[in-house]
Amino acid sequence: MTPSVIEITSLDDPRLADYAHLTDVALKKARGTEHGLYIAESLLVLQRALSAGHEPRSVLALGASVGGAIAALGDRDVPVFSGPGELLEELTGYVLHRGLIAAMHRPALPTVSALLEGASRVVILENVADPTNVGAIFRSVGAIGADAVLVTPRCSDPFYRRSIRVSMGTVLQVPWTRLGDWASTRALLTASGFHLAALALTPDAVSLREFAATAPQRVALVLGAEGEGLTEEAIAAADSVVRIPMAHGIDSLNVAATAAVAMYALA
Repeated sequence: MTPSVIEITSLDDPRLADYAHLTDVALKKARGTEHGLYIAESLLVLQRALSAGHEPRSVLALGASVGGAIAALGDRDVPVFSGPGELLEELTGYVLHRGLIAAMHRPALPTVSALLEGASRVVILENVADPTNVGAIFRSVGAIGADAVLVTPRCSDPFYRRSIRVSMGTVLQVPWTRLGDWASTRALLTASGFHLAALALTPDAVSLREFAATAPQRVALVLGAEGEGLTEEAIAAADSVVRIPMAHGIDSLNVAATAAVAMYALA
């Protein structure tokens, strides 16, 4: 079996519905799927999604990008829709600057216990609502060496289109899953031998340099949303509260920068 190229002359084909101005929330509830869909934007991200074992439902490509899509799909029997840029822009609501997008089946999320097994550096995101920050965090901590990322129920979905795009597909490479409440999270991490280090500005916070110098073998870094910071529950669940020393009277960094600095200190 090989991918089939379908030239689009109108937007009436029901198979194009996955690309028709759908929100991330709507894609997550897409019919005919077990866990919903997400959008992979660009050939690079499609390749990373396929390497991660994710399965495509279809691909939408500008003419010059069709060959790359077919090569990436290999022997998968997946429709590759192609057409003029103006028509595809009308369908999606935006210009396909990167040449193609693909509707990918969301995989089932692993359990927290499965991700903690064998891990030594984990990042926990509490209520980080901005998908741009989520994507940037995944890209930096994945590159520096995080074994997994855990996100709270109110955190933005790492499979949202903007998160995937900003991370350049890193959210498809770094294992992640969602957490429950802090009581169960603390119990799971403690049982797996993890030390919870919360990044926050509290009176008893220790310097990141000091913490990194004697850091335990297994550490879970906890980061909160910009502005609000970590909740009282998150700080209470932590074994240590850590701060990054700063100059010029500056008291905080962007959460993605904070994640990168803290991970690098512990790498």
